[in-house]
Amino acid sequence: MRMTHLLAFAAPLALLLPLSAQAAWPKDTVLKEQFMAQCVPAAAQTIGEKAAKVHCECGATKIGENFTQAEIKELMSKEGAKNPELQQKALNAIAECKASPQPKK
Repeated sequence: MRMTHLLAFAAPLALLLPLSAQAAWPKDTVLKEQFMAQCVPAAAQTIGEKAAKVHCECGATKIGENFTQAEIKELMSKEGAKNPELQQKALNAIAECKASPQPKK
């Protein structure tokens, strides 16, 4: 296959990547802000404030990539907090985001 054929095939796919990379967080961002407001203080207790912000932003990205808007709304609701399957799916999605504690000064 010649390079021009490969480029002709790859160009439309490359243009679609930004569309597929869009997070599923609802456009109102209130839920994402709520997630960050809950996540950062909880994570900061064990890994420090700076690492917690990075960890939680990564987690929010992973949730946006792996959950539909409906799933995110359910996850952030009181009912979702009681749904062990949804909780496990969230834990699996953010597993790559584990941060190590900041060294004590």
